Amino acid sequence: MFNELVVKKKSVIVNRWIQLIFETYASETSKFLNVEKDQFSNPVGFTTSEAVNQLFDALIKDINPGTVKPLLIDLIKIRAVQDFTPSQAVGFVLLIKDAMRGELNCELKEKNLYNDLLKFESEVDKAALIAFDLYQECREKVYRIHLNEIKTNSLSVL
Repeated sequence: MFNELVVKKKSVIVNRWIQLIFETYASETSKFLNVEKDQFSNPVGFTTSEAVNQLFDALIKDINPGTVKPLLIDLIKIRAVQDFTPSQAVGFVLLIKDAMRGELNCELKEKNLYNDLLKFESEVDKAALIAFDLYQECREKVYRIHLNEIKTNSLSVL
């Protein structure tokens, strides 16, 4: 029953989740991400929307790291090079909990689906941990690139 309700309300939940993610950016950036829908004019907004839609489908099933990692990697790569703390960079995964509760609150009470919600939220927590691992890998890669640039520049001076 829970999955049917979630699938029925997918569009509303996903749109709310995307809105919450965009709100993690500065005000002007958030406005731009919301307004500009073109893939080439707004690659961050487009990538976020596409990834979140696919991630939502994966989250309503049991989490399989092999399935979730490819869905998270593009978002994590973007957020790893932006001015976010680690918790802010991966915290977008957890925002689906707020979106879900906000959009399904009445139905959850009426149909006593809180146990199902808790199970879903456990899957979200697993995805957040996977996102953190990916974030760490991305940051290490960025630092290696910077280190190699420093080495190259140092050698060219000699």
